Amino acid sequence: MNDDIDQLLTQLRLKPLREIVERELARAQKAKPSYAEFYARVLREHYLLVQTRSVEYRILRAQLPERWTLESFPFEKQPGVHAAAMRQYGELDFVAKHENLVFIGPTGVGKTGLASAILLKALQNGYRGLFVKAQDLFDEMYASLADRSSRKLLDRLMTVDVLLIDEMGYLTLRPEQSNLFFKLMEERYSRRTTIVTTNLEYDDWYGFLGKKEMVGALLSRLCHHCHTLRIEGPSLRTPEIPAGPR
Repeated sequence: MNDDIDQLLTQLRLKPLREIVERELARAQKAKPSYAEFYARVLREHYLLVQTRSVEYRILRAQLPERWTLESFPFEKQPGVHAAAMRQYGELDFVAKHENLVFIGPTGVGKTGLASAILLKALQNGYRGLFVKAQDLFDEMYASLADRSSRKLLDRLMTVDVLLIDEMGYLTLRPEQSNLFFKLMEERYSRRTTIVTTNLEYDDWYGFLGKKEMVGALLSRLCHHCHTLRIEGPSLRTPEIPAGPR
C-alpha cells in the first residue's frame, strides 16, 4: 500500500476498503493473479463488508433487545414448538406476501424469542424492521396525540417492512390510543407484515381495546392472511434447581 492509494481511498471516503486493498496487494505479490482476478477479489471483499455493515445498521435501527436466532433457540426444551415449522417461517415467504404472524401463549414459553429470531432473519435478508413493546407503542401513540404528530408516527411505522409488537396483553388504554392502533393496522393491512406476541386469545382483545365494532374490524385485518401459532408448553424461564447431595 503506497501513500497515493491510501490518500485516494481517504478522499473517496473508502477508508474501510484500505485493509482489504492492503491484504490483497500482499497476496498478489505472492500469488501473481491476473488483473481481473485481483479486482474481483477486492470488489467481492468490499461488497461483503458493505453488506455486513448494512445488516448491522438495520439491526441497530430495529432496536432488538436480544439477538435470538432460530439456530440457537432451545427447541429441545419446548415441545410446544415445531422446529421445522419455525425454520420454514424463517424462509420469510410470509413476509414477501405481506402476511402477518401471531404467537399466542402464556408467559415464558418462547414467543418473544421466536418472533425476534424471525425478525432477525428478515433484517439479515434486507428487510427493514422494528421491535417494540406494546406498552411502549401505545405510550408513543398517546404522546403523539398531545403534540399532534400522530400522522408522522404512522408514516414512520409504515416504512417498516416487519413490525414486531411484543407482549400485547391487558393494557389500560384510552379510546384515542385504540383508534390510532386500528388506523395503524388498517394502513399496514396487505402492505406490510406485522408480528404480534400475546398471552391473549383473539376474543380477549375486546376487553382492552374497547369498541366491539372497531375490534372486530381490526381482527379481521390482522387475521386475514395471518399465521396464528399457539404455544402450549413449559416455561423456558423456570430455574434449574441443582440436585442436592445424595
